[in-house]
Amino acid sequence: MDEILKIAKNSKAASRELLSLKSEDKNRMLRAVANEILLKKDEIKKANLLDIESGKKASLTPALLDRLTLSDARIEAMAQGVIELANFTDPIGEILDGWRHKNGMQISKIRVPLGVVGIIYESRPNVTIDAAALALKSSNSVILRGSANAINSNKFLVNLFNEVGAKFNLPKFAVQLIESMDREAVNQMIKMHEFIDVLIPRGGKNLKEFIVQNATIPVIETGAGVCHIYVDESANLDIAVKIIKNAKTQRPSVCNAVECVLLHNSVVDKILPNLISELDNVQIRLQDLLFENYDGFDNVKLASDDDFGAEFLDLILTVKMVSGVDEAIEYINSHSSGHSDSILSENYENIEKFLNEIDSAVVYANASTRFSDGGEFGFGGEIGISTQKLHARGPMGVRELTTTKYIVRGSGQIR
Repeated sequence: MDEILKIAKNSKAASRELLSLKSEDKNRMLRAVANEILLKKDEIKKANLLDIESGKKASLTPALLDRLTLSDARIEAMAQGVIELANFTDPIGEILDGWRHKNGMQISKIRVPLGVVGIIYESRPNVTIDAAALALKSSNSVILRGSANAINSNKFLVNLFNEVGAKFNLPKFAVQLIESMDREAVNQMIKMHEFIDVLIPRGGKNLKEFIVQNATIPVIETGAGVCHIYVDESANLDIAVKIIKNAKTQRPSVCNAVECVLLHNSVVDKILPNLISELDNVQIRLQDLLFENYDGFDNVKLASDDDFGAEFLDLILTVKMVSGVDEAIEYINSHSSGHSDSILSENYENIEKFLNEIDSAVVYANASTRFSDGGEFGFGGEIGISTQKLHARGPMGVRELTTTKYIVRGSGQIR
């Protein structure tokens, strides 16, 4: 597809131009973008409403419609994230290490941009601004390919960003949106290894698997969020109910919402009735050993084998009984997506064992999984939550969009 090739070539050229942008220019640009987002709030919502109406006609689930929606609060949060990012120290050019070779050469290790970042994402138009702002701050050019569900929102936000950027000498093709919704556009994009340096897919399991299996470009996987909370025998059960309720219901459509709760067998009858009552708007799917004692509740259902390890992104929660922290760790490590998992406990040894042995990007003790977020971690937004182990892991902020190179200064040395 000639259009995708043109976009990729232009992005590569823009990535080189970005290297000449000064930190103060990038920061002024970001602050102006944040201000414009607030000034154009009503226009953003108007564009977003077109997507929401189309989504309803397409029978999108409530969870997907929620991910798609840009409310006043979410628009204001987008702007605030951009402002916070503008206030960060510029990572580009940071000297990470340095030493003198025995022959007198001075060797320095510095932080540099990745180059061209391709982001393929679904349904969440706030990603458009997060990605563009993080790319600019880290001096990367970015190619965005959102979903058809959010096309009107994405087009408006990219145009807004570029119109503001043009006033501050942003390279013309630094932020580009692939507007074609043809699947072939993605097929072409993920094979442009000559021009695109890294791909970051954000979306469902099928999208990520397709890209990983077919791309000729390095991929940073932002995995599915099959998050767990284990309630230990020593946990404060009142606090546990509040944490679980927050982790499931505060925003169920996002990847850091809890999907499965594991209960120590000694606390099942002490906490489960309260949990069922407090989460009355949640369908609670119980393991068969638990279901027989709680099947009288309206919001309780017998869980199937497929429910354990599933990412619902909805008001659905599985509950399972375990014998202790060892079984909880073994179960989570075999069913988790490696995103975020939490232990609720007052036992120091159990907490430390859990934190040390759970193999996930973010592991909590006595806190909700909902904090796995670049904004909450103080990154001013995120490009995604990486669940892989190479290059970056966990919430990916501006530093995770950089790599390193070595600068060697000599005075005529030969080997």
